[in-house]
Amino acid sequence: MCPLPQQPSHTVKPPRAVLDSIYAFPPNRDTLGGTSYFIVRNESNILIDCPALEQTNLDFVRSHGGVRWLFITHRGAMGKTAEIQQELGCEVIIQEQEAYLLPGLTVTTFAQELTLDSSAQVFWTPGHSPGSSCLYYDLLGGVLFSGRHLVPNLQGEPVPLRTAKTFHWPRQLKSLKYILERFTPETLEYLCPGANTGFLRGKGAIAQAYQSLARFQEEG
Repeated sequence: MCPLPQQPSHTVKPPRAVLDSIYAFPPNRDTLGGTSYFIVRNESNILIDCPALEQTNLDFVRSHGGVRWLFITHRGAMGKTAEIQQELGCEVIIQEQEAYLLPGLTVTTFAQELTLDSSAQVFWTPGHSPGSSCLYYDLLGGVLFSGRHLVPNLQGEPVPLRTAKTFHWPRQLKSLKYILERFTPETLEYLCPGANTGFLRGKGAIAQAYQSLARFQEEG
């Protein structure tokens, strides 16, 4: 286990609010600049992907009631999952094809999808990685936490991004089609990407997410 800093680091900024009761942590070096999110609710708070293992972040989570579920969107977002689970006592949820990368941990896996409660579901969107998955939060008009399956381009529009590490590009495009079939403009208002958040130019989330994704598919 990595030792935690004894005092909050003055170089670590606290999470910032991006939507009502949804916070984004600063990009995490352990996940190659990935962005982690925290959904604060009356009960059963949800952490999406691993923030940096810093006292500032741990204190923030604890001050808002702790976390019940830590959902990992893909293998590149694991960071220090073991240490975070130990510190916060949370349940780790991950798609079954990526779970072997967390040996020795108690995790909950799923194949196609898993309902956490009445307002939160996770579902498989392979392509970026074999077990790439998204979390859907059905309040605020519908919010999709997309990990690296969908990230903003230079114009701040959500797109699937093909890279040298992309596991299977045709499957990733098929996963985008699945999202468009699963949701509507009325049920998918926002998208919170797990990377490239600097391209949002200070905006906390991508609004009118469904329409933007539909345009990308039409133009593609």
